[in-house]
Amino acid sequence: MKEDMLVHQARAVLDFNWTGEYTMPGPRLYPHQWSWDSAFIAIGYCRYDQDRATRELRHLFEAQWKNGLLPQLVFNPQYTNYFPGPNFWHARESPDAPEHHETSGVVQPPIHATAALYVYRHAEDEAKAKDFLDYAYSRLGAWHDYLYRERDPEGEGLVYIRHPWESGMDNSPIWDQIMQRLHLRPGQVPRYHRADIHTVSASDRPTSDAYDRFAYLVEFFADRDYDEAKIRQDCPFLVQDVLFNSLLYKADRDLAEIARIVGEDPSPHEELAKKTRSAVEEKLWDEDRGTYLDYDLACGRQIPVYFGPNLAGPLYAGIVEQDRAERVVDTLQNEGFGLADEAVTPIPSYDLHGFGFSEERYWRGPVWININWFLMHGLEAYGYQDHAQRLRKTIVELCRDQGFHEYFDPLTGNGLGSILFSWSAALLLDVLMEDGE
Repeated sequence: MKEDMLVHQARAVLDFNWTGEYTMPGPRLYPHQWSWDSAFIAIGYCRYDQDRATRELRHLFEAQWKNGLLPQLVFNPQYTNYFPGPNFWHARESPDAPEHHETSGVVQPPIHATAALYVYRHAEDEAKAKDFLDYAYSRLGAWHDYLYRERDPEGEGLVYIRHPWESGMDNSPIWDQIMQRLHLRPGQVPRYHRADIHTVSASDRPTSDAYDRFAYLVEFFADRDYDEAKIRQDCPFLVQDVLFNSLLYKADRDLAEIARIVGEDPSPHEELAKKTRSAVEEKLWDEDRGTYLDYDLACGRQIPVYFGPNLAGPLYAGIVEQDRAERVVDTLQNEGFGLADEAVTPIPSYDLHGFGFSEERYWRGPVWININWFLMHGLEAYGYQDHAQRLRKTIVELCRDQGFHEYFDPLTGNGLGSILFSWSAALLLDVLMEDGE
């Protein structure tokens, strides 16, 4: 299939999922607006529709909390069957919740400044793009301020997440040990009804035990009115995540560039970026394993799980020193991730030989277009052109041969999860149209 036909098909996916205000990540499984999905989607839109790219991000910013929190999920009131819905989150218990939108009470990885700058740099109408940055700058600043103020109480330069959903990688094996420590009595599990397993195969999705714990944490936050100081006193899940903090570092740098464009002082953002980079390198790197590891604040130790996004994120963000980048690439080339193995579709989200690996289950092995996109850019920036080209080829071939699925089997390449998945289409557009420039 020619690439111009793929471009047409990718645009058709985004058009199909566009609601008039935002873009659904997927047509059935994901009817609302998701935070980091919208950032990826804006990156795709800016390649052909500047207005829609800015509208995507504006709609998300309209739901920002008064304390700066940018919610993981903005609900569309037309879709009432999704779990967990507004009545489960009770986000309005917080005095900081927005007045005109129902949202969740958690966040997702902070790539929004990166997306906003991307929109500006690819804009046909520079004046309109500058107006958008003028609008977005204070909101992005409030978002980053919230993270450093509320999620980094020790001032380390590393922010914590308090729910697996905040990582964007809900079902990662990284969370297994923490979740297993969370022994729930029957009365502690809130009543809920899952909708996801009626749309896609239950074998692709998180288990019922995992969902019990996901739901428990939501109720835990609501019981504390989403007061961060109260939550972190005894929250069983507090993790300094590699990908989240890597993306925050890059977003700080991009916010500094936005500050220059709109005539503001970039230095506060640059200083925060330096601090975060140093903290990732010093606290989250494991020299013996040749990888970055998440840090469990409840136990005071790293979580020893080889996870593909923890290799891709620091490379993409530009955190890694060159000699350490060689170690990261060595890890990617080993038999667990198969970057140099033609029998593997790169890159598995989790070590192929890791305990609990599944080629089909959400974030426990499957290949994701966004992680490949991060890694492609990171490898290219560090001079690994052949590996970057393989990732580029993989992104194109997966979408061409399997369609715009949410994720893919690393052993067969088969498409899994939601069909017509928006960020797969958006990031493919970015790859193809970058090549055409």
